[in-house]
Amino acid sequence: MMALTLFAGFIVMILLRVPISIAIGAAVVLAFMASDFSDSLYIIPQQILDGVNKPSLAAVPFFIMAGNLMNVVGMTDRIFAFASSLVGHFKAGLAQVNVLSSMIFAGVSGAAVADAAGLGTIEIKAMKERGYKPEFAAAVTVCSAVVGPLIPPSIGLVIYAFLAQQSVERMFLAGLLPGVVVGLALMTFNRYLATRENFPTQPKATPSEVRSHAVDGFLALIAPGIILGSILFGFVTATEAGVLACLYTIALGLFYRSLTFEKFWSALTDTMLMTTVIMIIIGFSIAMGWLLAIEQVPQLLGDALFALTENKNVFLALMLVFILLIGCVVEGVPAKLMLVPMLLPVIDAYGIDRVHFGIILQLGLLIGTVTPPMGIGLYIMVEVGKVPFERVTMACVPFLIPLVVVLIALTFVPALSLWLPNLILGPE
Repeated sequence: MMALTLFAGFIVMILLRVPISIAIGAAVVLAFMASDFSDSLYIIPQQILDGVNKPSLAAVPFFIMAGNLMNVVGMTDRIFAFASSLVGHFKAGLAQVNVLSSMIFAGVSGAAVADAAGLGTIEIKAMKERGYKPEFAAAVTVCSAVVGPLIPPSIGLVIYAFLAQQSVERMFLAGLLPGVVVGLALMTFNRYLATRENFPTQPKATPSEVRSHAVDGFLALIAPGIILGSILFGFVTATEAGVLACLYTIALGLFYRSLTFEKFWSALTDTMLMTTVIMIIIGFSIAMGWLLAIEQVPQLLGDALFALTENKNVFLALMLVFILLIGCVVEGVPAKLMLVPMLLPVIDAYGIDRVHFGIILQLGLLIGTVTPPMGIGLYIMVEVGKVPFERVTMACVPFLIPLVVVLIALTFVPALSLWLPNLILGPE
């Protein structure tokens, strides 16, 4: 009964467009009030404080700050210019530049929102000026932003590692190859579209122009390698890598003379607001997980699924549909915080690797950022690209094909996620 009240209250508030952080908190309080714990509401703040007081979560604000700083110091411009000099002359050239820029930017930002908002302004403007349809430019931008939270560092993978009790380093390595595969799939699909549409082209950059852009953006381009390499070689922890990313970006801003106090303050305030919302959601979600554990919801769910099928592949197929549907109505962080505590006992029972499951969950929920009604990426494109919501949504539909194909491949070919972490860190 308590779990039913919890989910019903949460879904009703989501449908009423109540902000996620408030919806989760209100649903938890409502479930407590309807349960035997109605006189023990002090448990909620206890669970919230215990939930957010974890060292592994300290990395989150630093990676958010790094992404915000990259946007204000102009690193995105240099990344875009370099990517344009490499692949801008291909068919659907700026669409390919869009994807390649997202793959490079992903090595620092760790968030799809930072990618879509930061690079999106530059990419959509450039594509419009070259004659691309605004809705196509917006669709490519938001779909390529899906790469961001897969290629390390990734805020979403840090949160999953915390929830699933896995090492952040292993999750980062597991996301690297899938992130590259998603990027290549989108570029291949762009190439296919170029055979059907008369996309604008641009002259091929000369070797000297490529070198010039590489030199100009060199310090920005090596940032992902410095951050990821420092983690993999054991020089820093994931949290320290977040600090390193911030310090490196500040140093670049000073070197390029593009960082002012106003820009720094803007990045800092945006980071504080975003971090506060995320931590509130995490805190309330931990309280929600406690309620679900008391009600034995994970065990009941596992029994129900085993009664339905004992075949692991059938379960994975059902889980994919479930994750995609959840991603349509709930954002990534709160969705993980609700689903992971429930599903971990189930995937353990089916013998599914937790790292593999984390990558499936990450990409499945990321696809939700480009699907209505809750697709936050779509709303960002409406603001950044000044394109009506309906037109952006329809333009994104074809790009769901490569994204879902890669998701299916990741689900049924675990080696795509597990090969690299097992190679470098050894099997668990």
